[in-house]
Amino acid sequence: MKILIVTQYFWPESFRINDLALGLRERGHEVTIFTGKPNYPGGRFYPGYGFFGRARDDYEGIPVVRVPLIPRGNGGRLRLALNYLSFALFASVLASRCRGRFDAIFVYEPSPVTVGLPALVLKKLKRAPVLFWVQDLWPESLSATGAVRSSWLLRIVESMVRFIYRHCDRILVQSRAFTAPIEAYGADPARISYFPNSAESLYRPVEPTSNMPEASDMPNGFKIMFAGNIGAAQDFSTIIAAARLLADNKDIHWLILGDGRMREWVESQIETHNLQAIVHLLGRHPVDMMPNFFAFADALLVTLRREPIFALTIPGKVQSYLACGKPIIAALDGEGAHVISEAGAGIAVPSESPDALATAVLELFHMSQETRRTMGLRGRDYFERHFEREMLLDKLDRWINELKPVI
Repeated sequence: MKILIVTQYFWPESFRINDLALGLRERGHEVTIFTGKPNYPGGRFYPGYGFFGRARDDYEGIPVVRVPLIPRGNGGRLRLALNYLSFALFASVLASRCRGRFDAIFVYEPSPVTVGLPALVLKKLKRAPVLFWVQDLWPESLSATGAVRSSWLLRIVESMVRFIYRHCDRILVQSRAFTAPIEAYGADPARISYFPNSAESLYRPVEPTSNMPEASDMPNGFKIMFAGNIGAAQDFSTIIAAARLLADNKDIHWLILGDGRMREWVESQIETHNLQAIVHLLGRHPVDMMPNFFAFADALLVTLRREPIFALTIPGKVQSYLACGKPIIAALDGEGAHVISEAGAGIAVPSESPDALATAVLELFHMSQETRRTMGLRGRDYFERHFEREMLLDKLDRWINELKPVI
């Protein structure tokens, strides 16, 4: 089948949609990507890209059609809003750049939900059904992160969300807990299906060796590793507070892989509280290096702020962590914590509780290596049973085929 993927983010940006596109192509589908100019997370266009020019790319044999947008900048609310709106506008106006017919349109929505607007324009132009993969609930996430506080603006976003959901042929949700909120916005329950994230096939258990390049970044001692966005939602205030509680134990190290709007704040906290010996910012690295970094970790860390919307979410890094077979420490509420506890893959404590997080770290620190290894293996087994890539692609294939008669 011919499948058009609509996404604001795509390679060389690191998002799960990159691997899903490859998975569909591997199954014999003709895949085309309709996306923006890459600028995430740094806020500036990647080298070789700009507002004008380079409207077409090739990603491992997959054609990529790009439209201009205003880059995110340094994270200010106005600039971020312009980034979201400019992609929706230019992608809608330039939708005709996607030539030919398509059997289905697949929409990837990690945020913003406005990516659904050009998809619905394309639905009209191409007379193809739309599958909308919800990674982030709007407008709830806007209010939870403080990005939007105006009640009237949130009502406008709510109306847009209702419009998008009602005009999609199937809505896929990354967490079962998303179903009720989406139904509340008028979506037909019969059109909502659970489609969790998987992890790229490169995420797997790796045995660490001293000749790996990543070894040079590793301190001696017990290593807790966080990988991902350093943002407001990830609750770094709790991580820093827990690190301060354990600061006297110089054998416990906190390693942070990634970048984001809160990085400067984290750096200032490390300096203010004299945590340089135990909190290490390792910067951003290519996604294909992550399994090697994880190999040196004694535990992998996932955190989110205490917000009702975040309790409904399964952070995408949970699947990556499980796939790598390492024990997980989670400061989460709701669905994410449930997955880790059900898997027996680690210790989950409530969000925004530095004391509980510090206690969990000490508990793992005092466990034997064999006990921690068993935890990691249980996590890998749970991943294979619930989140394995080919199993999920089988489901997606079936849903696309079910919609084919309405084309």
